[in-house]
Amino acid sequence: MMYAAAAIAILITLGLALTRALLGPTVYDRIAAVNMFGTKTVLLIAVLAFMSGRADLLDIAIVYALINFIGVVAVLKLVEHGNFFTDGKSADEVNKK
Repeated sequence: MMYAAAAIAILITLGLALTRALLGPTVYDRIAAVNMFGTKTVLLIAVLAFMSGRADLLDIAIVYALINFIGVVAVLKLVEHGNFFTDGKSADEVNKK
């Protein structure tokens, strides 16, 4: 029963994170909300794995956490530099060429 309550609480926070991701107001708020959504999804998978007694779902949660981290870092680099192929220069310096 306690794990079901935890799953419901995680679902509520997933809804709040989705609301923040859709409403913004800045791109950084949206990126942070998507990162939080991914983290809460990992927690939900872990709780569901415990409730169902399937330890193999924890491997999926770990892989999802790694994909979430790499995806957020990639999106932040894209937002900061304007593309993925910079050598430390800002987007303005790259576009001047």
